[in-house]
Amino acid sequence: MNGMKINLVCLSFAGGNKYSYRYLNEKAPSFLNIITLEYPGRGTRMHEPLISDMGILVEDLYGQVKQLADRGERYAIYGHSLGGLTAYVLTLKLLKNRHRKPERIFITGTTGPSSASRSEKRRSLLPRDEFIKEIKELGGMPEEILASEEMLNFLEPILRNDFSISETYAYENHAPLDIPLTVITGTEEDMEKEDILLWQKESSHPVDFKQLPGGHFFIMDHRDQLLEIISKKLIN
Repeated sequence: MNGMKINLVCLSFAGGNKYSYRYLNEKAPSFLNIITLEYPGRGTRMHEPLISDMGILVEDLYGQVKQLADRGERYAIYGHSLGGLTAYVLTLKLLKNRHRKPERIFITGTTGPSSASRSEKRRSLLPRDEFIKEIKELGGMPEEILASEEMLNFLEPILRNDFSISETYAYENHAPLDIPLTVITGTEEDMEKEDILLWQKESSHPVDFKQLPGGHFFIMDHRDQLLEIISKKLIN
């Protein structure tokens, strides 16, 4: 790659932190520099209060990434589930403030931002037993955590907070982004096809829609394939 580096800014899913994509760091090709942003209230920012409002969260993330966007280096953005929606809103913020746009946005495991279904299932408000059942059904969490009452007690407020961000997000119409999107979903995800296809509304380029086998956390079973898709899109 002749010394070329491409920064991939990663945004984690509900309950995640900057270590959630460590497998990308471990397996990424040499030209791909993985930068995972940290949300307040978890991981290395555990001492800070959680943020349950998308606008305030994106303001925080914007502060982390705005200098990188203007360094003259190539960059793209990736997010899974909540991270996919956040990637879109963060990009709007960067463009509004006239920063250099990302070359591509990679989104996995979520419907288009204008989908009404996003606010219909209020997981954040469920009673504890139902909430934990939902978490188990979504997958993506190690068995040792699910089996530990202490760990579940620790993670529950973080997960409820993060679900609330997505559920209370208020979509605003914007001109389509002049940025190509790659949108990948699992074949067994609880989503309607038309809600996934709403991503086309957000880009003036034909959206690259893909599916991989599995449920909501299909990315955990197809890590190498995910990296291959991202890498090929960025070097072609």
